[in-house]
Amino acid sequence: METYDVVIIGGAVMGSATAYFLAANPDFNGKVLVIEKDPTYAKSSTCLSAGGIRQQFSNTENIQLSKFGAEFIKNINSYLQVENDDPVNVDFTENGYLILATDAGMPVLMQNHKTQIAAGANVKILEKDQLKQTFEWLNVEDIVAGSYNIPDSGWFDPHCFTMGFKNKAKSLGVTYLNDEVVGIERTGDQITAVQLSSGKKINGGMFVNAAGPKAAHVAEMAGIDDLPVRSRKRFVFLYKCNSQLPNCPLVVDPSGAYFRPEGQHFICGISPEADNDPDCDDFDMDYSVFEETLWPILAERVPAFDAIKRISSWAGHYEYNIKDQNAIIGAHPTVKNFMFINGFSGHGLQQGPGAGRGISELITYGKYKTLDLSCFEFERFAKNQLYIELNIV
Repeated sequence: METYDVVIIGGAVMGSATAYFLAANPDFNGKVLVIEKDPTYAKSSTCLSAGGIRQQFSNTENIQLSKFGAEFIKNINSYLQVENDDPVNVDFTENGYLILATDAGMPVLMQNHKTQIAAGANVKILEKDQLKQTFEWLNVEDIVAGSYNIPDSGWFDPHCFTMGFKNKAKSLGVTYLNDEVVGIERTGDQITAVQLSSGKKINGGMFVNAAGPKAAHVAEMAGIDDLPVRSRKRFVFLYKCNSQLPNCPLVVDPSGAYFRPEGQHFICGISPEADNDPDCDDFDMDYSVFEETLWPILAERVPAFDAIKRISSWAGHYEYNIKDQNAIIGAHPTVKNFMFINGFSGHGLQQGPGAGRGISELITYGKYKTLDLSCFEFERFAKNQLYIELNIV
């Protein structure tokens, strides 16, 4: 039987960021284990995401997390380069985010803008004429204004980002185990061990649930049935357009559809309506979403997109917080040695560095030392004090 000071369940961006920040902190002297069932991350939410980063959120803490994410990415080798290895390259494309609003969306856009400016985000409002002048290829007939976040915003390679965390954590002494947690032992208000599919049993002092869309299942193994995180499927479509769109950012249409460049092509997606968004863990595609829903929206917003061709597509999953679409970070209210870093609802990749650092501080010091993330505590659900994030893409 093996024993570790910290056992992290899930080794994608949240688990590996937590492991890295623990191991890199000279004030932490414990042994860290990361348990990950798929070391390729082929079906992880992290690596199937669109890889975006922005500061256009409605909550100050989300803005701060993503600001740190941008700083981390732009200086990634000062954090993650392993001695004698090649530099880490996540192909950060700093083309920005553009969120468009009609008359109906302007009150929320402007209220969010005030919050973003107060938090120090690089966000400005472009009115219709400015939008047309800056992005000549964009149809703004029904648009009043757009929120434009640049610099510190764009997209990057999720897999390289995750592997950068993992490789650095391993170089600092973190152990990675290719296995799956199938049971959790709990005595009173303490987790004592995890059972693995290989038959191993691992004892631990502190446990971290970084299981992404499977987070609620992991919590249930410990007798915790009130983690409001569900697996919700999202489609991403890669398509070809023969026209070039100079300076194209990631554009979010008022309909909720988004598109951005991907090399010489583009990707796009849209979240389903709330009444058509069931819990789901399969990867089956529905190509009608592109043909019947997205294409008409794209062609209306960008006339050049009237003639496009879908090249490929894939499905991934949001670890969706069904209560307030915000992260759940910190210890369980009664099971104090069980930490949660879940429920980011589509904005987890960009917030992995800040969230992982926060959990590592709670474990090491018993409190936050950098960003105060207490607004994301698990207890808010029992207290009925939801913290709703409005800008979910």
